[in-house]
Amino acid sequence: MKAKSRGNRQANFLFPDLLDQLNPAHPLLKLAKRIPWQRFEDEFAGLYSQAGRPAKPIRLMVGLMLLKQLENLSDERVVEAWVANPYFQAFCGETHFQWKFPCDPSDFVYFRKRIGEEGARLIFEVSVALHGEAAKEAEVTVDTTVQEKNITFPNDTKLLTKIIKRCRKIAADEGIRLRRSFKRELPGLLLQRFKSNRTIKRIRTMAGVLIRELERKLPREALARHGETLQLFRRVHKQKRTDKNKVYSLHEPDVLCIGKGKEHKKYEFGRKASLVVTKTTGVIVGALSFTENVYDGNTLPDVLEQVWQITETCPQVAICDRGYRGRTRVGDTEILTPRRPKKSDTPCQRRNARMRFRRRAAIEPVIGHVKHDHRMARNFLKGVLGDAINLFMAAAAFNFRKWMRKAAQFLALILSCLLDGTKGETSLQAVV
Repeated sequence: MKAKSRGNRQANFLFPDLLDQLNPAHPLLKLAKRIPWQRFEDEFAGLYSQAGRPAKPIRLMVGLMLLKQLENLSDERVVEAWVANPYFQAFCGETHFQWKFPCDPSDFVYFRKRIGEEGARLIFEVSVALHGEAAKEAEVTVDTTVQEKNITFPNDTKLLTKIIKRCRKIAADEGIRLRRSFKRELPGLLLQRFKSNRTIKRIRTMAGVLIRELERKLPREALARHGETLQLFRRVHKQKRTDKNKVYSLHEPDVLCIGKGKEHKKYEFGRKASLVVTKTTGVIVGALSFTENVYDGNTLPDVLEQVWQITETCPQVAICDRGYRGRTRVGDTEILTPRRPKKSDTPCQRRNARMRFRRRAAIEPVIGHVKHDHRMARNFLKGVLGDAINLFMAAAAFNFRKWMRKAAQFLALILSCLLDGTKGETSLQAVV
């Protein structure tokens, strides 16, 4: 059930309004005034029923999700920080300082599933619209990266050992007596520092024995409940090193193995994500997660279509790296990749091309900030839906943080102009 609207509260002389006690120039408060919260209320209202227990306010949940990405906090930590920080509470719409947790950390899981990928994309669209004309440039830069999942580095020994332990747990839950549980043999094999092919083969044999025994002894109802799990176990048990579409994690079976040519990290396990950044202003105007390890050039049609839907403008030029070779045009957008200059190119053309591709390198630190400052370096959200939501929220947090820095700089410039008189008038006009 949707939460009731709080409306305008009357002033209380014993407990004054929270906004009256805080610095109105704080970037979070300025951002809260610019975000169209009512749009989220209207779009997400249809996701709630008219019966049942009232839910948490939509502004509270959206605000907490934004604070989580802005400050690079977990679900648990953002709730704890919200209680201690009055600016966090004012950002989420509170008018009086609260002493209790706003919600349980598990409420984030239900809210993310409720709004889905479309809801996270709406938040990202609002972050782009906040920059106005700065997000509508004729030239953009495009690059792909890997959003790694929260899994351990996979190998056969780890996966098969997990299968053996989970088979024991299923047998215990269903009251099945196993002929052999391998409880004494497995620890001895795992203690070996260097595991030979013979050791791995033995562990694989043990996993196969338990899988087949469960398939024989489980009742029909229990077999239907655990059918997908046993099918996944069987798939991992049969896969070989040279197979394609391998399973690298039991709790994230859709993870892909992607190689981006990095010297320090040959393979990354996660999802490929494409980002589109404006050339001059550095605003992220496109963010798209892919379920397959597609060639970088084949990601351009989908991500440029998303840019057109969000900004309502079609970029004239997209500047990419050599990983996009083979594409020269997508729709009305020209695709530029580094190449050796032609003999017929004039010095001006060569200089302009050099400046363009040097500017393209600016997308690399943007990806670095999105990863390490806004929780995209390691994705803790589950499944394909978690990949899309985390990418949209990280890109939105980057755009909001960029707007907050710009607002703080503009305020500092105004103060300096007031103190210096007419000396700073020229610089103020340049910023405006």
